[in-house]
Amino acid sequence: MGTEGHSRRVIAGRYRLEERLGRGGMSVVWRATDQLLGRSVAVKELPYDDTLSAAQARRQRDRTLREARALAQLSHPHIIVVHDVVEDDERPYIVMELIEGGSLADRLAHRGPVGAAEAARIGIALLGALGAAHAAGVLHRDLKPDNVLLETGTDRVVLTDFGIAQVAGTPTLTENGSFVGSPEYTAPERMSGARTGPESDLWSLGALLCAALSGETPFHRDSLGGILHAVVVGDIQPP
Repeated sequence: MGTEGHSRRVIAGRYRLEERLGRGGMSVVWRATDQLLGRSVAVKELPYDDTLSAAQARRQRDRTLREARALAQLSHPHIIVVHDVVEDDERPYIVMELIEGGSLADRLAHRGPVGAAEAARIGIALLGALGAAHAAGVLHRDLKPDNVLLETGTDRVVLTDFGIAQVAGTPTLTENGSFVGSPEYTAPERMSGARTGPESDLWSLGALLCAALSGETPFHRDSLGGILHAVVVGDIQPP
């Protein structure tokens, strides 16, 4: 059970949640302390949502556990490291290494596009990360600037958030058959429901690098329908 100590929640009797680092569509990431080992970590929490049915809550839990299993298979300097998976109040938490620094999306929002040399450095790092994932039978399927961390004080680029990854030999989770992902960074074959493979992640990497160099992808439009049309049938105009 989670406990409260000095206004900070402790989960699984070990991890003290201290500061919210970010919030996505389905999760919250906390800066935390592993009180057993005395080290700082990042903890990904799936917040409780009482509007979900039992089946929907189970799918969310399964997605979190699948992300942990996918990451546990991978060992690469440019892929986030998972330390532990725990459950507290019937909710799963993923305990990961703490990366001091923001995302590539933060970098683009605050300082604008990167230069060609920096884009190449980021691209090479992510190619290495994707190569290791693909060799292990893991497709990331959600490569975008928000899921790329840039560690402060080093040259390290870190791929994170394998929440909708596809692992060879396991079923793909969806929400009632709906599309899950980030449209501007999703390969057209996946958007149209066709078979996907490593090439779909590489397509997403190309879109990400276009955004890094120009500030937005070639598929940026004012509506979701416009984005979908641009991805599937539009002419690509790189920056």
